[in-house]
Amino acid sequence: MTKVLTAAEMRAIDARTIEAGLPDLVLMENAAHRVVEVLERQFAPLHEQRIVIFAGKGNNGGDGLAIARLLFTRFAPRALDVVLAAEPHPQINLLRASGFTAIHNSIPAHARLATVVVDALLGTGLTGPARQPYATLIGEINSGFPLARIVAVDLPSGMNADTGLAGGAVVRADYSVTFTAPKRAHLLGQGLGRVTVAPIGTPPSLMDEIALCQNEPIAWRHLLAPRPAEGHKGTFGHVLAIGGAAGKTGAIGMTGLAALRMGAGLVTVATSGTSLPTPELMTAPLDGEWPITGKHSVALGPGLGLDPRVPEFVRDCPLPMVVDADGLNSLASAMPTRFAGPRVFTPHPGEMARLLGRAVADRIADAQTLASSTRAIVVLKGHRTIIASPDGRTAINPTGSPAMATAGSGDILTGQLAALLTTAPPWEATLAAVYLHGLAGELAAAELTERCVIATDLLRFLPEAIRRCA
Repeated sequence: MTKVLTAAEMRAIDARTIEAGLPDLVLMENAAHRVVEVLERQFAPLHEQRIVIFAGKGNNGGDGLAIARLLFTRFAPRALDVVLAAEPHPQINLLRASGFTAIHNSIPAHARLATVVVDALLGTGLTGPARQPYATLIGEINSGFPLARIVAVDLPSGMNADTGLAGGAVVRADYSVTFTAPKRAHLLGQGLGRVTVAPIGTPPSLMDEIALCQNEPIAWRHLLAPRPAEGHKGTFGHVLAIGGAAGKTGAIGMTGLAALRMGAGLVTVATSGTSLPTPELMTAPLDGEWPITGKHSVALGPGLGLDPRVPEFVRDCPLPMVVDADGLNSLASAMPTRFAGPRVFTPHPGEMARLLGRAVADRIADAQTLASSTRAIVVLKGHRTIIASPDGRTAINPTGSPAMATAGSGDILTGQLAALLTTAPPWEATLAAVYLHGLAGELAAAELTERCVIATDLLRFLPEAIRRCA
């Protein structure tokens, strides 16, 4: 899967690349070529464009100056202006040698008619709010060019590379072109537009030790292979879904239905209710001993309510288990220190805060902390869901939609995951369930609008999500 870097990791990898014999100016030149290639694809013919490039003093600004030189010498745009925010980078000498004159910290009136603005002010090294004159120039980029599309070099100026957040002014980009590998901000942030990750010569082996990845079907596509012709319902696993106390049976009903739709051969729902959404679901009483004999995985928690049996059951059940909702809330004050089988916890931020005993601060670090301390896989749900394994592997999920912010979406994920846990390794099952869940949400939103999607709509679009990934 694609590795995802922090700013510090990117600096270290760049330094090792330079030590291996690829000079920094060559890396900068390669980066400039990759950005120009994106400009060619998106805005051809470039000789008809009016382009303004904002360049800072660091390597990001150096990239901008190299981009300007390539545009000036190869494409001769209708207009090309370079606005320098600070003392120029050494690359300015190459730009001047080509016969071009840059402007220091001012924007000529004719440049306001630009059709393309290239943001090369600030790169991945920013740790706080953008200072002056950068903050003012960021505001100019956002509002001073009404005809322009904005292309950010590496990431939008003002954005923290590790969090995707901004402490102050930040460029709102239509396109972002980053190099070697995505940074965390490219998955966690907003306002980046369409992101392109471009190689510039860094050996991929330098990223072998990076634990954080982007969740991609290449890691689990084999789970969706055609089923054996001789298979039967017993071949594809029996899920026990536990939840649905009085007044909340809909939640566990959706979990059971999702497990069926994800491919479980059999699903038994232990619930207090008597009415479930489909006759294919078998039932068992919620009171008394939960029947694990003959089952292959457990989904515990949707609609359950706080239940004192949960900590012991989660500790001692030998089956793979996904624990969600009230299952997690029941563990918050009595977390076992060992488990008899694989566990996947799927908290939303509120449930995560109860498990941690504090508010969520850094979503990636907090998910890794909980996974390490509980020895469970942790799925911290939200925009760009975080998946963390006790062994340190961590993935950011790229799929999902605001349309999924509706009651029951998490119950659907729990059922999908429980179905996959019947036959697949827990890490791969979790990656697959989260990705397909998010992709189904995107497909549902595209057809039904973000406003009109309800949780069970995700199951309607799950088959197409599977087809696209298989």
